Formats: sequence, C-alpha cells, structure tokens
Amino acid sequence: MGDFPVFDLGRFERSDAAGRAALGRQVDAICRSTGFLAIADHGVSRAVIDGVWSAAQSFFDLPAAQKEHVRVAYPGYPYGWLGPGAEALAKSRGEETPPDLKESFNGGPAAPPPGMSDAGALSFCYAATPFPAEPAGFRAAWNAYYAAMENLAARIMRVFAAALNLPGDFFAPFIDTPISALRALNYPATDRPPAAGQMRAGAHTDYGSLTILLPQPGSHGLEILSPEGQWVEVEPVDNAFVINIGDLMQRWTNDRWSSTLHRVVADGESARRQSLAFFHQPNWFAEIACLEACLAPGETAKFAPVLSGPYLMGKFRATTV
Repeated sequence: MGDFPVFDLGRFERSDAAGRAALGRQVDAICRSTGFLAIADHGVSRAVIDGVWSAAQSFFDLPAAQKEHVRVAYPGYPYGWLGPGAEALAKSRGEETPPDLKESFNGGPAAPPPGMSDAGALSFCYAATPFPAEPAGFRAAWNAYYAAMENLAARIMRVFAAALNLPGDFFAPFIDTPISALRALNYPATDRPPAAGQMRAGAHTDYGSLTILLPQPGSHGLEILSPEGQWVEVEPVDNAFVINIGDLMQRWTNDRWSSTLHRVVADGESARRQSLAFFHQPNWFAEIACLEACLAPGETAKFAPVLSGPYLMGKFRATTV
C-alpha cells in the first residue's frame, strides 16, 4: 500500500494552534476514508520497544507445556496465554469461521482505580494478568511498554480532538482511568493451505477508541477493506506505529470516521510473524454518545449511547472458541 499515510506526531506537538488545526484536518480526512495511518516521530524509546519485542519472542519460543502455566483461567478470561485454536475474531461480527492461526499473550491494567466496585469491571478488565516466570524480565519489559503505549494513546487522542475541532483536552475525562489491553501475537509459520475460511486473524474491527499496532518489520498479511470494497495490504512503516480507530470512535463520530475492517491472511506457506497490539479503551463507565460536533443540522445520532466497559466485555467474549 504505497500511499499509506504517515503522520508526524512530533511535528503536531511542536506546532502552534493554527498548525495543529491544519494537521488535525489531515487526520480527519484519513479517518473519514480508511481509519488507518502510521504515526512517526512518536518519542517511544527504542529500548522499550526492543525489550518487549525480545521478551515476547522468547516467551513464544517456550514449549507449550511451559506456556500452559499462564494460560487464561477459563474461556472468556481476558488475560494470559491463548494458545492456537482458542479464538476466532470474525465471531465478533457474527461470522462462523475456523479458529485463527495464532497464539497470544494478553495483559491489562495493573490495578483498578480507587473506589472501583463494579463486579463486571473487577472480574474482567481489572482481572489479574498471570505473568510468566520465564523469560527473565518479561514482566518489567511488558509494563514499560504498556506505560509507553498508554501515554502515546493519550497524545493521539489529543490529535483526534484537533481533527474533530474540539478542545485539545476534550477526551481527557473519558480516558483518565482507561481499561486498555496489550496483546503480543505470534503467527506460527505455515506449510500447508489453511482450512476454508481460516485466517491468521479473521476479519474484524477493533472495539475501543484506537489501536496502536507494532507489526514485524518486513512482514506481510495485514489487510484492510478499502472504501471501494477491496482488500488492500498494509505494509509496516519503518520506525512508526500503525494506528487504526475502533468501534467506539466510530460511534462517537456518528460514522464520520470508519472503524475499518481488517484481517491477517494465511496462505499455503507463510513465515512466522509477530506483532504487538495495544487496544486503547476509555474508562469502564465512560458513556460513548454521539459528539455534537459530528452532527450536521437536522441530523440525528445513528447509535444509542453505550458504556465503554460492558461494550468491550460483550465483544471480547463473543470471540472465544
């Protein structure tokens, strides 16, 4: 995808009000079409990125018997290791497909915010992450990257506010205690055709406000559905993160922005592929209702308001095989 847009976050943050508004209009145009862009000059430390990448790779290299020690506690539990055959993402859209050809390790917030007493939140988004004992340093590397992504997501939300002609801190009250999740993904090498309808990751949209993806350099297989209805490959961009908006941002903007359908395809002979995905999700009790700025005169909201946490929980549990 040669014309994949790359947004310079550092330039945005160094710009004056007029410059930020102009750059925000660029992002608005992107999100109205594909909802996917790359973020360059992001300021995330190379050491932090390399640390979690190496730790994830070493974890996936372990024998399955060792990874079993941190397997998700039960079907639908959000955190821990999901082995091969445990998930079919297309199910979140009501499609029945064979299980995805991948494994993953998933983790969430370190602790609930003070005063959180909602049983659903405590048992789901704020459930404990069962960190592995090996490789050494896994938990520290994971937490460092999670913190960096939480910070980066908040900065991107300021860009989104500019893109929607809103005050820069508009989204801050919705994301001061986010229920975001980090997922390390491993797509094992394949040497035979997949089953009919089977993908490395089935076609789906993401559920929250935005996703920050770090794909393996030089890897292939990530595709988005273009506005023209064609599947188009998204190639990794050097020293950049791939960003896509999620369902809640589409609801917030009343369909002005697209939560783009995407997938990771499998073919007869695919090399091993790794990626890291940070799913930024507004606070558990954040009400996601149509923004007035996204309503034209006489237009009405297309979506009923939803609460961030329960919406996420329902979507996630629908994918479990």
